[in-house]
Amino acid sequence: MAGARLAAVGGLVRELLREEAPSRIAALTEELFQAAGSICEEDGSAAEVEPRPAGPVPPSSPPEESGVQAAALAQVEEGAISLWNWAVTKHMGSVVNDEQRAKLRFVACRLVCLCEGSDPPEGTIRRQILMSMKTGKGWIDIGKADLADGFLEIAMNSIEKLYAKLLKGSNGEADIHVHKADVEKNLFKVLSYQAESAVAQGDFQKAVMSVQRCKDMLIKLPKETCYLSILCYNFGVETYEWKRYEQSSFWLSQSYDIGKMDMKYSIGKEMQAKVLRLLATAYFEWDCNLYLDKALKAINLANQENLHPAGFYLKIKILLKSGASDEDISSALSEFLHHQMSLDFCLNTAKLLLEHGREPVGFDLLKSISERFESSPDRGKITLLHIEFLLQNKRELLAKQKVEEIIIGHYTGKQLLPEALNRLHIILWDRAAKHYEAKSYSEALHWYNYSVSFYTPGQIDQNLAKLQRNMASCYLHLRQVDKNEQQVVAIKALEYLSEHLQDCQQLFAALKCLVRLTLSKVMAENEEKRDEDINSMLTYLTLAHKRLAESFTEEKFTEDMRILEAHWFRKVAWNLAVQFRGCPKKMRDFFLLSFKLSQFCPSDKAVLLAQKTCLLMAAAVDLEMGRQQETPSEQMELLNQALQHLQACKEIWKVLKLTGDFAKDPTDTLLLLYEFEARSKLNDPTLHNLMESVWEQPHIEVKTLEIIASLAMEPPARYPVLCKKALKSALNLHRKQTVIDAVKFSKCLHSLINLSLPTGLTDLDACVLQEVWDYFEDALSVVSSTDAYPEMEILWLMTRAWNTGIFQYTVGKYKEAEQWCGLGMRFLNHLGSLKKSYEGHMIGLYSEVLDKLDRAKGFLPNEEE
Repeated sequence: MAGARLAAVGGLVRELLREEAPSRIAALTEELFQAAGSICEEDGSAAEVEPRPAGPVPPSSPPEESGVQAAALAQVEEGAISLWNWAVTKHMGSVVNDEQRAKLRFVACRLVCLCEGSDPPEGTIRRQILMSMKTGKGWIDIGKADLADGFLEIAMNSIEKLYAKLLKGSNGEADIHVHKADVEKNLFKVLSYQAESAVAQGDFQKAVMSVQRCKDMLIKLPKETCYLSILCYNFGVETYEWKRYEQSSFWLSQSYDIGKMDMKYSIGKEMQAKVLRLLATAYFEWDCNLYLDKALKAINLANQENLHPAGFYLKIKILLKSGASDEDISSALSEFLHHQMSLDFCLNTAKLLLEHGREPVGFDLLKSISERFESSPDRGKITLLHIEFLLQNKRELLAKQKVEEIIIGHYTGKQLLPEALNRLHIILWDRAAKHYEAKSYSEALHWYNYSVSFYTPGQIDQNLAKLQRNMASCYLHLRQVDKNEQQVVAIKALEYLSEHLQDCQQLFAALKCLVRLTLSKVMAENEEKRDEDINSMLTYLTLAHKRLAESFTEEKFTEDMRILEAHWFRKVAWNLAVQFRGCPKKMRDFFLLSFKLSQFCPSDKAVLLAQKTCLLMAAAVDLEMGRQQETPSEQMELLNQALQHLQACKEIWKVLKLTGDFAKDPTDTLLLLYEFEARSKLNDPTLHNLMESVWEQPHIEVKTLEIIASLAMEPPARYPVLCKKALKSALNLHRKQTVIDAVKFSKCLHSLINLSLPTGLTDLDACVLQEVWDYFEDALSVVSSTDAYPEMEILWLMTRAWNTGIFQYTVGKYKEAEQWCGLGMRFLNHLGSLKKSYEGHMIGLYSEVLDKLDRAKGFLPNEEE
């Protein structure tokens, strides 16, 4: 019966090895897993196909039957090994996921176990150890540690078998030491995996025993010191996250102690400090009062190992929790004030102190850091924090003094950065709102007036509109203003006049009043009611443009009058465009109106600059709206409009450049990028002519080329040749830098490789592969010359090179596979903390590739390993 099940499993294996469809692969994997799980060791020994005996065939078994059994077992074993290798290859190609790979390893390992004889050769045992370990580790990695234990036990038993076999064939004491060292590495690995499994299952005592055995072996395996220390740290992190603080503190202490055992192979001072900081945190969160001394000792050790802001911050937290005196805290603060700490860290520390009611120490710290960072552009953050805590402690008079100091600084060259100024407005509005709720309307106005102080006369801003509404509400409560009904009547009367007046001077006076009244109305309305009034503003400005054009026939309306009125209305249109930037269509319409109105003004430099900006902004809005359109016809209309604006802008720009030096002005770049986007998405045949002039530019910037590359492939545009050319040009510029910016270089190279080497393709032209090979070599030269190359990009390069090699391997191109896998191995050497995660797996697979290459050359007999 078991023999039949083995045969059925073998059939499923063969079917899976031939399958390509992902859905079918998933179904067969699950079916195999269930089938193999039902076959136990006893079934295999009692099956019709029995394990191969180690000695001669018993007389009772006919030679023919024994030969058939041995051949059948060999076929099952061969299928199991093929399945193992297939799972590795398909996982690298993302055909099977981690759980599916674990299940396939389970099947392969189970089948190999069933085919093992009573006295297997050394090579078979070694393979059994490797497969059992990897199967167990696979289950652990996907969170099914309970399934790992059996395989790790098999690995342990196989190690004992291997050691016994090696001792049996040894010659003297020297051989015994060699054999012992040979098995100890695998024994260490299995023990560490058993510890991982025990921690995952919550078996603390078993994990402790396994780690202790590993620790005892470090004398003979000193290179594993770093690995074991990090393993214990990871256990500490896991148990900390589970709030098992006692276990966490044990593992973190172990990690620190192991890290000190061999300084040559230590995890380094930075990592040791990290371990100690978490240990201090575990004690702190476990019971700060009970374990205060241990927490302080751990954090002091951490700060001795490696100075880090997090260490100082944690020490202050522990001292505050323990109720330490202000003197003790001041002493701790003086330690870090001697070092270069960031402003944000200092502010967070001050905030921590003030939140714990330590005002004297907290405000002293704010004073110290204010002096230290006096020349920093971020110094305003210090004053803001000071104001916030003064207000929290109801010391409003002192807070007002600080606000007034900021206002004075604002007008004497010490402005806050935009982010800090926004934060100040929030503080001021919040304080005003509290007074408003308390019906202290005069005080509320006082705080709102502070906010108004930061706006320049004539400035139009969305927040300013809200501010004025809030102030108006305060005035209403104080019975100082109530003009709303009169305002509505005035607007209706002026609208009637603007439709019927023939005198230009009177008309423009009426339109100005209408604009002012409607604007003040818009500022006082909520967003839902604004649309109608905004459309009215567009109507008034459009009428102003129409009547300016008609005014040339009116003798009383002079040229100077026309210019004066045109300037007023164009500036209003400009300000409205800025104010309604949250509504792109209206912003564009106001900018275009501002441009049209400016055409009645003399073409001096200021007007030309305004015209250029209006058209650029209109083109930018059309492009942005075009990106969001789902209908191709609407998108084409917007793109064509953008081109019209750009053409007009180019003509103005030609004239403007004759008036002065615009070397640092980005207009040329913007015109190029906007035109490229519009023409590429319109599939315009003149696009290539445009780009010929670009390639000839001697001073084109890297950023410009990278944006062109991105736009060339942004739907509906698709110009891979232009994209590649832009990226290659950008890469050349990166290389010419005195010091290459490794981060920017890596991003550019990443895009170029992605474009040149599509994922999943194996049948690539040799020229393409050679071109891409050169890009990888470029990357290696930069990676080798700097420590600044992002590690995740190195990992990506390694993976792409390696996967290309594996794809070549799967189609029998072993020489190319060796070259690309070898390239991946060269990148592996440059990985930092991630190296250990990939090294063992890649070295094993790389050996398989080299073996295949040797066999292809005829150097090795073709046999299954």
